[in-house]
Amino acid sequence: MRSHRAETFTRVIDAVFACNGGFLAAGDALTAPAGLTVAQWQVLGFLEDGPATAAEVARRRGLRRQSVQETVNRLLRNGMLDRLPNPVDARAPLLALTRQARAAMRALGEAQVEWAEEVAAEVPLEDLETTLRTLQRLRGVVAQPRLL
Repeated sequence: MRSHRAETFTRVIDAVFACNGGFLAAGDALTAPAGLTVAQWQVLGFLEDGPATAAEVARRRGLRRQSVQETVNRLLRNGMLDRLPNPVDARAPLLALTRQARAAMRALGEAQVEWAEEVAAEVPLEDLETTLRTLQRLRGVVAQPRLL
């Protein structure tokens, strides 16, 4: 029999999955005019801070390396990314945004802020801050290796 804490945690997981589905649908609507997918937007958003390898993007975003590499390959074909030499590992090129990608990210950034303002207006700021702290803590906890 599950404890109340385990039952509540399971309900949190279900709510996060449901929210994620909604966020992905909203992201698809935001990215479509720029000719991008949500996955591509995630990769480009990470690279706005500077060049990185596909493995670094996957690790920091908590995504599978193979799916990030597939996304990177599409972005390279579409002229959104450039490959740069990696002085640390010649086999893993650094990925950098092109001018085209920077323009798309600026447009997406404006649309995302407008959307976020609308959605956030429906939830008290204190609740958003508590949710953020809780999700960050849970991410750290679930990242620790455990036996199932």
